[in-house]
Amino acid sequence: MLKRLAMGCLAAVLLGGAASAAEPAPPGARLYIIWPYDNQTIEGGKFWLRMGLNNVGIAPAGVRKEGTGHHHLLIDTDLPPLDEPIPSDQKHLHFGGGQTEARIELPPGEHTLQLILGDADHIPHDPPIVSEKITVIVP
Repeated sequence: MLKRLAMGCLAAVLLGGAASAAEPAPPGARLYIIWPYDNQTIEGGKFWLRMGLNNVGIAPAGVRKEGTGHHHLLIDTDLPPLDEPIPSDQKHLHFGGGQTEARIELPPGEHTLQLILGDADHIPHDPPIVSEKITVIVP
């Protein structure tokens, strides 16, 4: 039994199952949505989201480089737990390739958008680097 437990712990470490500490946020790091603007009306619901950064770099998921991260878009949801990997679903879009713009499609209605930067393991920095939450309207 002890041998099986030790093997399980080793497998968890080798497969990345062990919790990792959040990467420190670079001083003065800022994340923002370039476009669309807050309260923008988006005809048809399709648009190019443009994401901006200051004092922090972009690196794809899985690439560990100090002072970097990659974008995640939160749609119609609040911030996820800040000590866990950011979920990946319809409300949490990952841009792990290092993208700074993406084609988005939203259904009719009022929607909130917010960015959060994740480290190589999709974990928010400490303190978290987040944009302001904006609202867009799809008629």
